[in-house]
Amino acid sequence: MDMNMNNNNNKGKSKLKQNQKKRVELILLILYAIGFYAFCICRSLHLSRDHFSKLHGLRAGWLFPPRLNDVSDAQWRNFRANLPILTLVFGVFTMLANIAGKSFHFRAKGMSIIWLFLSLIYLSYLHGACIIFILLIASANFLLVKIFANAKYFPLLLWIFNLVFLFANRVYQGYSFSKFGRQHWAYLDKFRGTFRWHICFNFVILRMISFGYDYHWAHRDSHFDQEKHIRRCHVCKSGKVCYQILQERNVHTNNFAFTTYLSYLVYAPLYIAGPIISFNAFASQLDVPQNHYSIIEVTWYGLRWVFSLSLMELMTHLFYFNAFAASGSWKKLSPMDIFIIGYGVVNFMWLKFFLIWRYFRFWSLIAGIEAPENMPKCVNNCQNLESFWKSWHASFNKWIVRYMYIPLGGSQRKLLNIWVIFTFVAVWHDLEWKLLSWAWLTCLFFVPEMLVKSAANAFQAEGALGGFVFRELSAVAGAITITCLMVANLVGYVIGPSGINWLISRFLSKEGLHVLGFMLTSFYVGTKLMFQIHDAKQRMQ
Repeated sequence: MDMNMNNNNNKGKSKLKQNQKKRVELILLILYAIGFYAFCICRSLHLSRDHFSKLHGLRAGWLFPPRLNDVSDAQWRNFRANLPILTLVFGVFTMLANIAGKSFHFRAKGMSIIWLFLSLIYLSYLHGACIIFILLIASANFLLVKIFANAKYFPLLLWIFNLVFLFANRVYQGYSFSKFGRQHWAYLDKFRGTFRWHICFNFVILRMISFGYDYHWAHRDSHFDQEKHIRRCHVCKSGKVCYQILQERNVHTNNFAFTTYLSYLVYAPLYIAGPIISFNAFASQLDVPQNHYSIIEVTWYGLRWVFSLSLMELMTHLFYFNAFAASGSWKKLSPMDIFIIGYGVVNFMWLKFFLIWRYFRFWSLIAGIEAPENMPKCVNNCQNLESFWKSWHASFNKWIVRYMYIPLGGSQRKLLNIWVIFTFVAVWHDLEWKLLSWAWLTCLFFVPEMLVKSAANAFQAEGALGGFVFRELSAVAGAITITCLMVANLVGYVIGPSGINWLISRFLSKEGLHVLGFMLTSFYVGTKLMFQIHDAKQRMQ
């Protein structure tokens, strides 16, 4: 009995020492992180102050006059400028739809007609006469699905049809009415609206594929184990319905009507930018509005968005990261300054998409339709490519897993599948070589990560020393992965494939090697902090 007590005391002392070491490590990591961000902020302020006269895309600011505001990113500039009118339109639309739904007790069919009517008004303003192209292609896809859904070759036919229009819409720049008859149709080119329809149609193509597959699978037995999922899902355990259930549960074939289909394709709150939602989930929530988020939670969601918008305004008034990238001025900077600007650009892009996607999702939640949350994690809290991809465009990732990854064979062909998937992701965004470079670079970095993960799963760390070594190696791997991730995104969205050699030469110079070491050290510390956050979350569960 005394020996047992001594063993317990020794174990207790050992655990106490480990906790003390972890506490000391956490303090040191936080101190380094504070120093790192203090340095980056100070250097970014100096760079913006010293070079603003050489940068393009700066306009008079309102936050710290006479300080300028970085609106060099066209997507952010247009979204920011149209926020008042978008808020008014979606406020009116959701109010009318909710009043009509509650007054007349509409279900899926009635709500689909309401939202189709409102969304077509919205599209008429955006695209003018080009709405004809949208309706014609959508109708052809609907007929194809209804006629061939039970055929074995249907998935191939569905993909060919949609890929043809994905490429054709881009190549012909949304088509010209004059090509279909100068005498009768040419005058319609004067009424093409305010927004290029073929840009938005990329999202419509994803929805058309989703409708096709969901209808195809509705005639087959589902492999989804709903009871098993409910036992594991904390949302479902609470009596609510999570998105996974809405997506995987087959809806009744009556819900695959033409009006519901069209309403899904052009649903106003999610039409321009998503998030991407499956047909099953959309049709289910037309019938029974989402109950995952309460009114208070949706209100809090909106207030958090306003706070995030204020952070973006603060960032673009103080730091001109994107203007450096757009102007090409950063090529004349030192390797350290290139790193700081590159890191700033990645954070700017994250916050931009965060605001755009959450804005549209907010209005969809008010309307009773829950879409998957894009960017559930901060970009600085992703230590590998897989977690980054799952957290960046999360709704697109869910779409890809359901309609591409699993039909292509899933994890059994993972090494091959990623090349097909990322190539599709690149051409879906645009037909540009720099996006294909981004896709293939990402795949190139993905392969060793998957091999290391596979080896790590097979390896079982034994004892305190083994656990320590495994954790340190994981942190080093995380630092290398984050660096590769930055390079892939900068090549894809900023410098293009022609800038790869320049980037490598800058960081392999004598000065650049010191900066590369600083980068890897900083990302190593960041990865260790992520491990600490993960451990804290596990202890709380």
